Amino acid sequence: MNILLPIENLMSDTLQYFHTISHNYGVAIILLTIAIRIILYPLTHKQTASMKALQDLQPEMKKIQEKYKDNPEKYQQEVMELYKKHKVNPMSGCLPLLVQMPFLIALYQTLIHTTEFKNAPFIWVNDLSGPDIPLVILLGLTTYLSQKMSITDPNQAKTMAFIPFLMMFMFWSLPAGVILYIVISNLFTMGQQYLVLKKPSPAKEELR
Repeated sequence: MNILLPIENLMSDTLQYFHTISHNYGVAIILLTIAIRIILYPLTHKQTASMKALQDLQPEMKKIQEKYKDNPEKYQQEVMELYKKHKVNPMSGCLPLLVQMPFLIALYQTLIHTTEFKNAPFIWVNDLSGPDIPLVILLGLTTYLSQKMSITDPNQAKTMAFIPFLMMFMFWSLPAGVILYIVISNLFTMGQQYLVLKKPSPAKEELR
């Protein structure tokens, strides 16, 4: 039994609706992606804000790490006190992601199983049901830029540098319609990150 079938059916119906008003499946995918991201915005905003708060506390955490580098137990205790003092929950960014997953999986299944994508064009793409190299390159580029905006720790940035290439390798043969969704979703994420990350979090204000 597919427990996500009701969500898949809703997304399929919504996709077809957007196609009736746009007469293009590429545009319909973009409209559906934007609609989903708007609906999930409160969750993704909470996730991004949590990430920002943790980033702002990094200097204080490094000081604690240096001070208690020979006492891991005391380090953990002081870090938890720091989180408590600034009302930061390091796990608060995980729950929104878990809530989003059923919707994202259902959307992926909808795009994979939409037979109407066969020979459906969009800008330079001749067939949304087949792979498209330029879109895959855009996928890697937007993933890289999104990481660059959100990761401020140089060591973490080096560790995560392979992610855009890994995604390009993994999604190389996926239908262009699916890749188009990911690219638009990445652009939406970058816009959201810009709005959230340019403002200091409450934790950073308290540190001043």
